[in-house]
Parts: sequence; structure tokens; C-alpha cells
Amino acid sequence: MAMIALGADHAGYELKQILSQWLSEQGHLVSDFGTHSTASVDYPDIAAAVARAVRVGAAERGLLVCGSGVGMAIAANKVAGIRAAVAGDVVTARLCREHNDTNVLALGARAVGREAAVAIVHAWLETAFAGGRHARRVEKLDVLDGTRKENVVDVTAR
Repeated sequence: MAMIALGADHAGYELKQILSQWLSEQGHLVSDFGTHSTASVDYPDIAAAVARAVRVGAAERGLLVCGSGVGMAIAANKVAGIRAAVAGDVVTARLCREHNDTNVLALGARAVGREAAVAIVHAWLETAFAGGRHARRVEKLDVLDGTRKENVVDVTAR
């Protein structure tokens, strides 16, 4: 099973706790980057800690929870090498892994319930990156954030 870096702000705290327990029950190792209560915190701090853990290989994937998932995903995507997406349904969770090789998933605690969140996370964890034509596109994302220096074909020149 995987090492999962987990984090939430105050709006996502309760769902984070539920997901932490579920992940552990599934055999995953969980590294909890906070928050540890419903007291107000700044989501970029938590997102950065989780994203950096994924970036350096301390965790295989990261899972973030805030009110909408959007703030966490934006913050995580500021860390080079991170491909974070918000998923509010199982189809999006599968596609963001299969096509985009996301390594961080963000959920909105105010947008999805417990059962949906578990299903979304399960789908995301169980879906492999498809590679193929999608690999070329992910390589271009890596060029954009500076984690890859290779020349990639510029489709805008065509």
C-alpha cells in the first residue's frame, strides 16, 4: 500500500479525520500534516507541506481537504512537480489519474459527503496513469513548472 500525505484546513478537518481512518483501514500509511482541530488555519501552509512531502518522495501521493478543494489545489500546484486536481466525483478522480498522472487530490468538504469522498479517494488511489499519448502531455506540464528541461515539441508552432 501507499504512503499518503494528508492535510486539511479547518473546513476540511472532520472529513480529513474520516479519510485518515479509512486510509489506515485499507492498509495505507498516513502522514498527517494537520490541521488537528477546527480552529482557523491558512490552507496554503497545509497544502505546501503535503505537496513538498510528495515532491521529495516522503509520500507517494497527497490528499488535501478544504471547503471547496480549490484553494488547496491551487496552493499545491505552486510546488514544482505537483499535479493537483479537485475531484467531486469518481469519474473525475479516475480521469485525473489516468490522463494527468495527478499526485495530489483535493476534495471539498462542503461539496462532497463522507461516502462520496471515500469513493472518490478509492477510485483515485486505484487508478493507474495510462501513459501513451498522455505521457507527452504530462511531460509538457513538467516543462512548464521547471521540473523537466527537455525540449518538447511546441504544438503552437504548427
